[in-house]
Amino acid sequence: MRLMNRFAVGLALSFWVVGGIASAQGNTAVAPHDPASDATAPVPAGGTKVHDGSYVIGNDDKLAISVWKEPDLTKSIPVRSDGKISLPLVGDIQAAGRTPLQLETDISDRLRSYITVPEVTVIVEEIKSKRYNILGQVGRPGAFALTQTTTIMDAIAAAGGFKDFAKTKGVYILRQNPDGTQTRLNFNYKEFIKGKDLSQNVRIEPQDTIIVP
Repeated sequence: MRLMNRFAVGLALSFWVVGGIASAQGNTAVAPHDPASDATAPVPAGGTKVHDGSYVIGNDDKLAISVWKEPDLTKSIPVRSDGKISLPLVGDIQAAGRTPLQLETDISDRLRSYITVPEVTVIVEEIKSKRYNILGQVGRPGAFALTQTTTIMDAIAAAGGFKDFAKTKGVYILRQNPDGTQTRLNFNYKEFIKGKDLSQNVRIEPQDTIIVP
């Protein structure tokens, strides 16, 4: 009899626990899922658009242009010397002077006559329009893409720094002027690292040539 009583009590407790859990689950409100608030929400079928909104396309830049579900309109093409590119259905369209996002909009506007909702992506594959050169006694002399704000110190670091016998007091920039002449901007590294004349660490501009004697 005592064994049967224990069994009955245990069975009653089991039903009570299970019933409590079910009741709690039934009373819990579940908010509807909002994909817009989900950081891990799936990427739209058109793909991810990745580009720097501040970058301005220039002549000779190489662009990757894709239109979702339109393989004939998906191409990798350079910007011509006249600043334009050519695409099927679109024809010639101005690319230089536009950001990738602006060019996407321009191409989409022209494609709406043929495609109901064109999803266009423009990515700069290779930057050739904005470059600077660094020559002389640095680790890796050559031409470098100017994709972001770069000072002369940044440029020297990107080129691997000075070689052992570099004349760091005599570094200079040759800058092209609109009239075809050149301006020489001197940079004394020894003074700069001592905190003297910090203004000489100027920003590099497209087509600058840095000389490290």
